[in-house]
Amino acid sequence: MPLQGICWFLCCRQGFSLLGRDYGEKEEEESFELRNKEDLTSNGRSPAGVTVSQPTRTANGTNGHTVSEVSDEMKSLIIEKNKMSPVEEPELLVKGWLLREVRGNWIKQRRYWFVLSQDSLDYYSGPEKGARRLGTLVLTNLCSVIWPDKQTYKETGYWSITVYGRKHCYRLYTKHFNEAVHWACAIQKVIDNKSPVETPTQLLIRDIEENKFNPEVMEHIYQHNPILKYTQGPLYAPLLPFPYGSLEHTYHNGKGYGSVREEAVKLFNCLQQLESAREPVPIIQGVLQTCLDLRPLRDEVYCQLVKQTSYTPAPYTAAHLRYWQLLTCMSCTFLPGPTVLKYLRFHLKRIQSQSPESEMDNYASFISEALEKTKCRECVPSWEEIQMLMSRQEMLCTVHYPGPGSCQLYISSHTTANEVVRRIQEKLGLQESKNTFALYEQNSLWEQPVAGSALIADILTSFSTKESESKSQWKLCFKLYCLLDADSISVDSIEYLFLFEQCHEMVVRGQLPACEEDLQALASLRLQCLMGDFSTHAPCPPLDELFPSHMLEAQVLMSLSAPQALPPCQVAAQGCPTTQRFPTGLLAGTLWSHTATAAHKQKVEQDMRLRSRLKEEAAAVMGSILERWKGLAGYSRSDSMAAYLTIARQWSGFGCTLYEVDFYISSTGSFSQKLWLGVAATSISLYRQGEAEALESFPYGQICSYGVSDSNTFKITAGDRDLLFETTKLTEIMQLMNAYFSAIRRQRGKGEDVDITIAESTEVGFHYLSPKQTPTLLELPSHPV
Repeated sequence: MPLQGICWFLCCRQGFSLLGRDYGEKEEEESFELRNKEDLTSNGRSPAGVTVSQPTRTANGTNGHTVSEVSDEMKSLIIEKNKMSPVEEPELLVKGWLLREVRGNWIKQRRYWFVLSQDSLDYYSGPEKGARRLGTLVLTNLCSVIWPDKQTYKETGYWSITVYGRKHCYRLYTKHFNEAVHWACAIQKVIDNKSPVETPTQLLIRDIEENKFNPEVMEHIYQHNPILKYTQGPLYAPLLPFPYGSLEHTYHNGKGYGSVREEAVKLFNCLQQLESAREPVPIIQGVLQTCLDLRPLRDEVYCQLVKQTSYTPAPYTAAHLRYWQLLTCMSCTFLPGPTVLKYLRFHLKRIQSQSPESEMDNYASFISEALEKTKCRECVPSWEEIQMLMSRQEMLCTVHYPGPGSCQLYISSHTTANEVVRRIQEKLGLQESKNTFALYEQNSLWEQPVAGSALIADILTSFSTKESESKSQWKLCFKLYCLLDADSISVDSIEYLFLFEQCHEMVVRGQLPACEEDLQALASLRLQCLMGDFSTHAPCPPLDELFPSHMLEAQVLMSLSAPQALPPCQVAAQGCPTTQRFPTGLLAGTLWSHTATAAHKQKVEQDMRLRSRLKEEAAAVMGSILERWKGLAGYSRSDSMAAYLTIARQWSGFGCTLYEVDFYISSTGSFSQKLWLGVAATSISLYRQGEAEALESFPYGQICSYGVSDSNTFKITAGDRDLLFETTKLTEIMQLMNAYFSAIRRQRGKGEDVDITIAESTEVGFHYLSPKQTPTLLELPSHPV
């Protein structure tokens, strides 16, 4: 062995045999101390090593400890500090009387003399020289302070501050707000000025990174540091440093978690339960959910899993493979930080070299590939996904087409919506289409396009949650997104079928302005396409699948809008001055009760009359549609579709996507009205709802900028005009305009006449376009800015 290796071996024997106290068997006395970075010497080692002891077993079965020696200088400093009085304490920052909450048989407050120094917060029996020091809270950068709040003052009459240390928590009270703030500021400043502390695991991870190419040193590090290896015992402290204190002060999210340090220890207990659990999926989901809610715990869980998959006594048993299965799920859900990621990659390569062609080797290879693709997930993997990941398989996903068609694809945890769209286009032969496609989340009443970068696994998981809340069936749909060239679509292609089906969806939703005669003609053509020639035995779909139901309701309401005769009691009440009516009280339930009863009875009668008229009107419309259907005998399916689309194309806005908006006429929002905003391939237009003619149309060449003005307002600048739209569809409008601009850029990108300049704006979320040519797209984010 080279001389350098021998020196390192001796260094390790002295230093690394001291690590791991809080991570093995429970000791009677806690002695875990963290090390400050400033205490390290130039070679990265502290003179006294790491002051942590690891329990070991002696020959007679008693517990023994390997403890690093404390230097004489350190001992003398501790002794001298204990002998000091508050008057002699150097570098005192703040001192004064405070009340401290003392917990015994009951909670009570006692008055002490507190002294804050650069290293600790101490309290004494009094300010006089020679007073006895009663307690010390050592301050590190992991300590935390909860500032005074009004609620405590209202309940107790005192302003309180709470200081959290590793072993102690001081709850301090004073009657003066300024004094409480002064103490809190001073303590926080001391904490902020402290150097970061490192746990033994962090020190060892750094040493492993520095010596990963030296097998002998690596083997020695692992053999002499049980903290890095599998253990059956509990964990008494996290492997990584976390702030002391309550979750309310650090990572509060209202889900009933304890402090991050407490949750880290609980998670290790959950990991150990995997070995004996009959069904591991709920435990795995719980661990993943905690890591999703408490982001700092992700690196901690990775370190715990690396520990439990190192030097496992029975590595090939199903119980111990559960750790690898959880590590697989973690790698497909969260990415660790850079330091832990390097440590994890080293661990995976080490396992693969030590156990080739084994099940652990297969898991390590799968995890390594997953880490290259993983992005942070928005949802915890579903039960089905976890089961697939445990067996390293892909999930089967069903994607529906407009109409009754669908297809099934295998997806992984990293498959995005763009990848699925591309695969379906290849499967259906739509690669050469000039139009663009997208995936939609859809149920019977609602749909929304899926962002291209969204993970399909997250979408499917969200469906389970939505279905449990709303009890409606959700599905993924592949549809036309940007209709750039409807004339180029072949009548015999599946794209033509998509156009027909999506056009009919707009008709049923009432988003195709047309007269009642045209709507009935469309409904009859739809029946001919679906059912063929008229037959009395053919099952006819319900009217709301053929004709816009809102039009029926509007007609019935107009017929019933004539004023009805009021009961005499209501007429008398309307003629009676307000000052002469009886006040509410005893008489309200006797003399005047018949008025409310009459009003309720009238409302019930109106509802019954409305429902009756709706049934009559629906029957009349359906009869008219059936008569038209009879006249279409001999029309083929393709003929019916062509005739349907011919009628629909008569609307000048055919092919645009309509969004309901509240349009502000002036920039100050002094006047507004409900309109439709139509986003099409060449322009945006404004329509009154139900009217075929556009109020205004703005070609993209006139648009100077567009973007999100605030949380629910979309702003478009066309020439010298600012158009403000209040809508809940900000994201969808932004995405669609981006997609149209992208398509224009792809089509014109090779031409020399395209000259688009995008200038950055101080107004977040706005894109400024050059007015010289029709603007093409600079990609905008797929979420509200």
